[in-house]
Amino acid sequence: MDIGNALNGIAMELVIRKIGNSTGLTLPTALLRDLGLSVGQVMSLDKTADGALVLRVKSTRKKYSAKELNALCDLNAPMPEDLIAWDNVESVGNETP
Repeated sequence: MDIGNALNGIAMELVIRKIGNSTGLTLPTALLRDLGLSVGQVMSLDKTADGALVLRVKSTRKKYSAKELNALCDLNAPMPEDLIAWDNVESVGNETP
């Protein structure tokens, strides 16, 4: 969601405050709700060439289970050349054939 829409075109002034041993900005609950954000969510902050600050939700990668990953495998796909070569390497130590 565009923050401009969440604020209904109204500019919002934020004050950097001391919060315990940290420093931070407080955002109104209604704004967080409208933007779909929540406490504890990881964000990234970037500075543009003209000095504007851009706050983005840090994307999180989906965690797959072994079952989900195995379901994506093509069991009919040919074995990659490097794995074929690895399987054919002669033992040099105490490996079990």
